[in-house]
Parts: sequence; structure tokens; C-alpha cells
Amino acid sequence: MKFEARPLRSVLYVPGNKEDWMRKAPKYGADALILDLEDSVPTDEKADARSSVRKIIGERRSDGPALFVRVNPLETGMTGDDLEAVTTPGLYGVLLPKVQAPSDIVEVDVLLRHFERRAGMEIGGVFIDPGLETAQGIRNAYEVATASDRVAHMGGSAGKGGDTARSIGFQWTPEGMESLFIRSKVLVDSRAAGVQYPLTGGWFDIRDLDGLRRLAVQAKQLGYVGMHLIHPSHVPVVNDVFTPTDEEIARWKGLVDAMEEQRRSGGAAVTYGGDMVDIAHEQTARAMLQMADKLGVLK
Repeated sequence: MKFEARPLRSVLYVPGNKEDWMRKAPKYGADALILDLEDSVPTDEKADARSSVRKIIGERRSDGPALFVRVNPLETGMTGDDLEAVTTPGLYGVLLPKVQAPSDIVEVDVLLRHFERRAGMEIGGVFIDPGLETAQGIRNAYEVATASDRVAHMGGSAGKGGDTARSIGFQWTPEGMESLFIRSKVLVDSRAAGVQYPLTGGWFDIRDLDGLRRLAVQAKQLGYVGMHLIHPSHVPVVNDVFTPTDEEIARWKGLVDAMEEQRRSGGAAVTYGGDMVDIAHEQTARAMLQMADKLGVLK
């Protein structure tokens, strides 16, 4: 059975050792939450955090945000314990950090199958979002994306002073030109592999919402559908950028109507809004209308 992923505009990180934060997080309006067991949780609190995250997943409402868990990297030896604890009904996906090669995805796929069976869940229902944070992982992006049908969200991110910056050696700027190739390369690899809803990220400044908006607009122009976020104040900005506007929806509908009318008269192309459009443009418009419908903004 092939499970269908959801378009996600905003995916907000929440520390997995803060039960009160995890319970409050849905009110911020993100399409998904990442309950974190990795960097935001001290080593001596990880066991308790697993129990807290499992509890929060069990309390999930069907109309609430999708729930990811960021597990610890395979190299730590803790990934299996994380997956055993959190693979339970209500879990939407797993963010696997520091992915280096497709074998990492295969290993987690096998573990998920085992724990899905134990939990009485349908096999394949938990998605994987591979975290590509090193030069090697970014180089292997296409092979990573095709390693499992579970990979439904993937993208290139390049934040200030993080793992990616250290691995590649770039100097971060708010304009993002130094990471444009990284984000573009991983995006093309993701799309070529059939990843439905690629996500990017990498904005850590809590105060500069204008800078965040500029980066989000650039990401949308590249072809991303959403972003990973580290602060609740970022959610409204990113949701606004990645939500189709009424004008965009009206244009897509008008283009489809114009093409259908032209087809009835025996034509295959038409001038619409000053542009010459054909079946390729119609297919793009239909795809965008379908995503708008899944986001609940199609009127």
C-alpha cells in the first residue's frame, strides 16, 4: 500500500523533553511539529524524553498538526531505542539527522517495519525526512531519496554556523547565495526521485522576520513547498509565503477553463493573461490547484 504524504508549509521543532511545550505547540499554527530527541535534549534526559514524546503522540488529535520525531543519528547507537519508543499510531514521520548514504535510509526503513508490526500499524505508514547536513550526504541526495518509498519530504538546508556550514566551509549570509547551489541541487535530486513535498530550512534569527520572509520567498521560487522552523514567531510568516493567494488560485482556474474551452473548439494552445499557454501550463495549474485543495484553501 502506498501512503499519501501531506503538503507541509511550516514544520516547527519542539524539544522532546518539554511536555508542556509540546502540548502548547499546536496553537502556533504549524502544519507539522518535529518533536526532537536529538540536539535539544541532553544525553541524560533522552530516555525520559522518549516516554514524553510517545505520550504526546498518543494524545494527538486527528485535526492537529502532523507529528514527526527527530531521532538521534545512527552513529550514536540510540536510533533503534528512539524508534522503538515513538513508533506508535499517530506518528506521521521520522526526521533522520546526518544522513550520509542510502544505506542509512534502508536501515531505518527496516527498523520502522519491525516496530510498525509490533505496534499493530500498517507497514510503510511512517515517512522519513532525511537530514542532509554534510557534503557527502548532499552529494548522495538522489540515491538517498530513492532508497525507500517512505521518503516523502526532503530538501537542502544551510543555516548559520551549523553542520552543513562546517562540512562545506561556506560563510553564511542572510541573502543565501552561498547556499543556493546546495538547496537547488538537493531540490532537483528530490524532485527527480519523486519526492512529493520537498522542505528546506536554515533560518535561526528569531527577530529578523523580514529576512525570513525573503528566504522563504526564494525557497518557494526555487520549488520548495515549505520550511523547517525553530521558533513559533516564524510560523505565520512562512505559512503566508507558502499559501497560494486568491489571485494565484483564480489564475490557475482561469487558465484551466481557457484551455478546456480552446480544446472544445479544436485548439491546443491559447493566449491567457498575455501569455501563450498549452497543455504543459494546464497540467502545472491543475497540480497547483490540487495542492491548494490539500492545504484547504481552494474555494
